[in-house]
Amino acid sequence: MAKTKTTQALPFLPFTRPTIDEATIAQVGDVLRSGWITTGPHVKGLEDEMRAYLGGKRHVKTFTSATGALEVALQICNIGPGDEVIVPAMTFAASSNVVTRVGAKPVFVDVDLETKNIDVAKAAAAVTKRTKAIMPVHFAGLAVDMQGIYALAKRKKLRVVEDAAHAIGTRWKGKLIGSFGDLVCFSFHPNKNMTTIEGGAISLADDAEAARVDVLRFHGIRKDAQGNIDVLEAGGKYNLTDVAACVGRGQLRQLEKFNQRRRELAMRYLAKMKTNPPMILPVRGDSGHAWHMFAPLLPLDKISITRAEFIAEMAKRSIGVGLHYTSVPLYTYYRGMGYKPGQFPNAEFIGSRTVTLPLFPAMKMSDVDRVCKACADILAAARKR
Repeated sequence: MAKTKTTQALPFLPFTRPTIDEATIAQVGDVLRSGWITTGPHVKGLEDEMRAYLGGKRHVKTFTSATGALEVALQICNIGPGDEVIVPAMTFAASSNVVTRVGAKPVFVDVDLETKNIDVAKAAAAVTKRTKAIMPVHFAGLAVDMQGIYALAKRKKLRVVEDAAHAIGTRWKGKLIGSFGDLVCFSFHPNKNMTTIEGGAISLADDAEAARVDVLRFHGIRKDAQGNIDVLEAGGKYNLTDVAACVGRGQLRQLEKFNQRRRELAMRYLAKMKTNPPMILPVRGDSGHAWHMFAPLLPLDKISITRAEFIAEMAKRSIGVGLHYTSVPLYTYYRGMGYKPGQFPNAEFIGSRTVTLPLFPAMKMSDVDRVCKACADILAAARKR
């Protein structure tokens, strides 16, 4: 009797996965055994090491999330009821949510279709007498037009709160994002270029504002030399733990290596992704692009399947796909503020077609090739004749 051929299922390839080395895992064990697991020496160590990484001229304050960092950054700018903050329509909802949480109004503007970053000219047109700040987002690790953003801020006397959640290790004209500028907020969520499990940080230059960050991120408390506390304002609780910071220190040591690998994988995608009909691929950028994500756009007008069906077909091939992001003004909460479909055509076009393909440092080039082939096969089969 002839033997039946069997095929072994390919391992599942997620769209992202953190890379945590054994040395870091062992050090986390040491922290747990030490008995000091909340904010302590590892948090200080991570902040000092990040400060050095960013050039040594800035304050770095860690948080339990980038969302908390963004909210405190707005408080540092004294933004509240009656104020407006300009936010790109293509971002994660946290960018605008924090604006509403401090009582201000997010004013959305459209993004550039290619870079997916905020359109500076449209941002300038959106400035009113109520505008107090602009929040550019370095989408997928591609730096925004920093010259344009800061020229606009200077001209209109605005604060700049950079949402650099995607941009740890990103460079603009050779300078690390966070090594200059106003208030710069990073994310260390597990899907970011480095992680503290959950976490974030602010980079800022002003000494007095840095001291206020310390107060706002821990209950509004200030201690005197004898350990007596006073509450100066109604702060939140965003202090990072030593367990998380220990992970972050191990990640920071490898960040440049991680980002270099991300660039290599992204270049492979750009070289190998040949589909018919073609997807709209992310822009290459320069060597400063940290490639947080690889998120092309599906040619939905030229294929007979929906995005959900494309994702299901990828899943059949054991490949995970993410979605980053829906245009924020289309969410129920923001429609309730008066935003309507059609106001931000580029963000809506991106949001309806985007798919986030696997990209993380532990991937092999053969994994990229596998994803490219799967995309090509699915789109070829679905192409409208």
